[in-house]
Amino acid sequence: MSGAQHIYVVDDEAPAREMVGDYLKLHGFEVTLCDGGKSLRDAIARQAPDLIILDLNMPEEDGLSIVRALKQHGSVPIIMLTATASPIDRVVGLELGADDYLAKPCELRELLARVRSVLRRSAVARPVAAMGPAAAASAPIRFGTKWLDVNAQALRDEDGNEHPLVSSEFALLKAFAENPKRVLSRERLLDLAEARDREAFDRAIDVRITRIRRKIEPDPAHPTVIRTVRGAGYLFSPDGSDMA
Repeated sequence: MSGAQHIYVVDDEAPAREMVGDYLKLHGFEVTLCDGGKSLRDAIARQAPDLIILDLNMPEEDGLSIVRALKQHGSVPIIMLTATASPIDRVVGLELGADDYLAKPCELRELLARVRSVLRRSAVARPVAAMGPAAAASAPIRFGTKWLDVNAQALRDEDGNEHPLVSSEFALLKAFAENPKRVLSRERLLDLAEARDREAFDRAIDVRITRIRRKIEPDPAHPTVIRTVRGAGYLFSPDGSDMA
């Protein structure tokens, strides 16, 4: 099992976390079960996971607080589970940097599909130091006040300081970089960023683009680099100019 991807399942309800854990083990993952924030932090101190499945509705420590703390200190992918399926919880979780969400009780096959999708996106966003000199062939791409180095999966400012990206943000920036000055619908962005989800997960695209704008736009309140095209989608203008 040493080569298996390691997933932490965090839920205060033992039957729920054991059911999810057993199912993931059946599909080749290594699993650690945690009953709350403290046990999760203890487990992370011993070994960093490849992904965390986190129940938001826990009595001792709010799941959103855990998401915030995790994303402040790293970029581990997180799938949120919420029994209330509250739109506010989902949006706040995505704003804090979570990569996906699923309502409880969840269909285990769908959860498995989400896990695999998030892990794929995370693998794309992870720095690949061993790729060799050929990987440096592409020049960094200007995104407003920052530069995106696709090969290094890094967003940097003019002074070379790196600004953290979660995997879903990098996937969207890469999609825009590959399609400059083209209007991309939310549907198309979901496909390009491998973020296909059920329901109106278009809203998740909006939330992520809002987060990205805060990092790259000279004036996030009046975006010129990633513009909203009403009724159509989004347009990336590398130099902040209008589409011809």
